[in-house]
Amino acid sequence: MKKPSSVAALLTVFFALFTTSCIVVTNDKATVNIQLAYPSEHYEEALDGRLILLISEGIETEPRFQLRDDAKTCQGFGMDVLNWKPNETQQFNCDAFGYPIDNFQDLPSGDYYVQALFHKYETFERADGHIVKLPMDRGEGQQWNRAPGNLYSTPQKITINNGELPNLTLNLDQKIPPIAEPEDTKYIKHIKINSKLLSEFWGRDMYLGAHVLLPEGWESHPDVKYPLAIMHGHFPSDFGGFRTTPPDPDLKSEYSERFNVDGYNRIVQQEAYDFYKTWTGPDFPRVLAIKIQHPTPYYDDSYAVNSAAQGPYGDAITYELIPHIEAEFRGIGEGWSRFVYGGSTGGWEALAVQVKYPTEYGMCFAACPDPIDFRAYCLVNIYDDDNAYYQEGTFRKTLVAGHRDYLGNVDATLKDMNYRELVLGSKGRSGQQWDIWEATYSPVDDEGYPKRIWDRLTGEIDKEVAAYWKENYDLAYILKRDWAKHGEDWKNKIHLYCGDMDNYYLNNAVYLAEEILSETTAPYYNGEVDYGDRAEHCWNGDHDNVNHISRLRYHQMFIKKYVDRVQNVAPSGADLTSWRY
Repeated sequence: MKKPSSVAALLTVFFALFTTSCIVVTNDKATVNIQLAYPSEHYEEALDGRLILLISEGIETEPRFQLRDDAKTCQGFGMDVLNWKPNETQQFNCDAFGYPIDNFQDLPSGDYYVQALFHKYETFERADGHIVKLPMDRGEGQQWNRAPGNLYSTPQKITINNGELPNLTLNLDQKIPPIAEPEDTKYIKHIKINSKLLSEFWGRDMYLGAHVLLPEGWESHPDVKYPLAIMHGHFPSDFGGFRTTPPDPDLKSEYSERFNVDGYNRIVQQEAYDFYKTWTGPDFPRVLAIKIQHPTPYYDDSYAVNSAAQGPYGDAITYELIPHIEAEFRGIGEGWSRFVYGGSTGGWEALAVQVKYPTEYGMCFAACPDPIDFRAYCLVNIYDDDNAYYQEGTFRKTLVAGHRDYLGNVDATLKDMNYRELVLGSKGRSGQQWDIWEATYSPVDDEGYPKRIWDRLTGEIDKEVAAYWKENYDLAYILKRDWAKHGEDWKNKIHLYCGDMDNYYLNNAVYLAEEILSETTAPYYNGEVDYGDRAEHCWNGDHDNVNHISRLRYHQMFIKKYVDRVQNVAPSGADLTSWRY
């Protein structure tokens, strides 16, 4: 008997589905009749992953791009799926967790668009004996709605009436294509190495990479060795802030809602071109600049430290990747000659590697760092507070804020942000901010996934996990605890910058860290802590420019700061002249 084609099989399945009944609501229980399938032309094998259902009011952009933390978000529901075979229908779970509305029966009446996306997982057999299923980064920066290989459906218009959805069949027949590898240019090179340390931990080949920006004159000065400027942060693309041609005159002007600036895309291109002119000009320091590529199955970068759930990324970067780059591109290759900088995640990483590897790095410049003191884990004190979502009193509970603008207007609570991540992934697999902090800082649970710092539904804080975080990743506490041991290696190296209206309240932790640093003796830390008046997230210490400009000038700011202070960390006899041609 001739085997029917995959397309014919799907049509047969969908015809049967159209004959089934609509959603049935009985008292408080909703039975959602949403059936999904994907064709074998995309995958012949069974898949594991997260199935995400999205409901939006409009389709100016697809629903998969509208799930946000703030009030402008669309609706999402998420469920785990194991061993889903091609052409096999999958019933969407009516009890799936939703955000911002947590169940189907409370959805408001009206006309909407519905879309489904499947975020594909892979199986890892780790060296610690745990077998875990996780979404590996595929070059997109751990973005579930853009990850190559993920499947999604075409948006479909529906009407919801009194909490009832129509009978739905969604065909996930669209597949996100691969991302092209960047090409080398005169100034920008791309490095990728197989990490022995990470491959052993994850039980498969794992890679580290970097975008390398060569100094002007690198080819014509073959005997010169250079300091290494290491920028940490989220960089799925290469040095996009480096443009060798003027801005495109035909570029359509775009308005930035965040900065309330028209033509911000033009400003970005102009800044990129200006950086090229500065970098190649006669007065800019000659150094090697790199952006490290270290995506993990949890996030688009590892936070550059060793951790129980993610493995020895700190050691792999410090002892495998960086020496490889220095050997290939003539780096000086000594601790004093490596300096680190970055903002947000990159700010935390810059301080973290300086703290964790005191002699391997010569200076750090940490801008708007993720919480560096867990007494101010944004607006939560994980040691003293009992609940992350609420400030609790005898007669009322107040929701804890999660995000604000530069005037203090709150547009998302901490609970909102965590609930959104619950839709995108269970067991810390959302690929988003709060989950990567747990993947970095937490011990693993019995299944091998990161232990929760708090219950994601209730906000109740786990004090044992908090104690583990304190001893291993609370950077301000570690500085205080270990100053007598490493103070001589940390002096002259620590520099912190943050806007006093940081959107995520990250300035609160910097205040606490500054207090600790200001009290250091024998030796005094002799660094810098600075704040930007009404400056938002990503302000980097530039008092001459507003936030939307300063955030584009990290290289210009921090490379010069290092060169101006390098004599404070370099040993006697170090070469401080040959690379200043």
